[in-house]
Amino acid sequence: MSFENVKKNFGFGCMRLPMKDGEVDHAQFCQMIDAFFAAGFNYFDTAHGYIGGKSETAIRECLAKRYPREDYILVNKLSEPYFQTGEDIEPFLRSQLEACGVEYFDFYLMHAQNANNYKKYKACNAYAISNSMKEKGLIRHLGLSFHDNADVLDMILSETPEVEVVQLQFNYADYEDGGVQSRKCYEVCVKHGKPVIVMEPVKGGSLVNLPAIANRALDAVRICSNAGYAIRFAASFENIFMTLSGMSNMEQMEDNLSVMSEFKPLSEQEMRTVLHIGDMLRSQDLIRCTDCRYCVDGCPQSIYIPALFACMNDKQQNGSDVTAAYAEATNGRGKASDCIACGACEAMCPQKLPIRALLQSTAAALE
Repeated sequence: MSFENVKKNFGFGCMRLPMKDGEVDHAQFCQMIDAFFAAGFNYFDTAHGYIGGKSETAIRECLAKRYPREDYILVNKLSEPYFQTGEDIEPFLRSQLEACGVEYFDFYLMHAQNANNYKKYKACNAYAISNSMKEKGLIRHLGLSFHDNADVLDMILSETPEVEVVQLQFNYADYEDGGVQSRKCYEVCVKHGKPVIVMEPVKGGSLVNLPAIANRALDAVRICSNAGYAIRFAASFENIFMTLSGMSNMEQMEDNLSVMSEFKPLSEQEMRTVLHIGDMLRSQDLIRCTDCRYCVDGCPQSIYIPALFACMNDKQQNGSDVTAAYAEATNGRGKASDCIACGACEAMCPQKLPIRALLQSTAAALE
């Protein structure tokens, strides 16, 4: 399936934008957008919850006010916390359009679907209502983003034929993971004829900072950076329509563009190498946090959970002394031992991590 105005197969994920003093760094974001356009790309992805709503308004100031609307593709999402009934959906969508400074979204995704929240979307008739916004000119294509197993995805796609695209967490570490099931979910999309948008190709940056043994394996075939290999892996599959990357600075932008401007699928040897590294990473039993930060804003103890889990993974994976990193992650914020086990984080986690138990083990290991 082809979609109008989509120029290339690489998209700018706007969940991890450059920050300065707690706000999006508009000057650097503008510079990154300009470089992205100059390289021939035009696809941008956001959601209302990204950076506490600041992603949408940064898009308004740095993209919508600076480029003609027909020059770019903009994706937004209907997220569960922001509607309670079907009647809430159109007003919320309109508020997102206003926040982004645009008249329509090219793609509108039912956000972070899983077996539990799909029940709410279904009860509120969210798919049909959102799809009907096409007639009003508010969206052009309907899709969903997904975090669950392949059987659940198969069920949802069977019940919602109006869905045109599926956004999946897809990377070589999760390809054969029993929880994420990247490969199996991809195959469900192929079965239903749905093009795939890839999120988390670099798994929240964890496929950049690889253990030494993995780096040595890549060095044997290396023609690009670790991030480049992760992105190329995702983009090498036939049914992948778009591969997103959440870039936080110009260095990341330039590295990503260096591999996607003249995209080359992985060779057979490269594919074998990264899949072997994926097997290796899964055997280390690391915390499967992707640093999406959904858990952070709602934490009553102000615990920066992803940063603490990054410390645990670094200690487990590399044997590192993470004392200084842990001190920095808890400076002015809660420690792992400050968790009151309210469960708000687990309700928000797309990876379905047992965060409360993991914080207990983090406190025991690092405090």
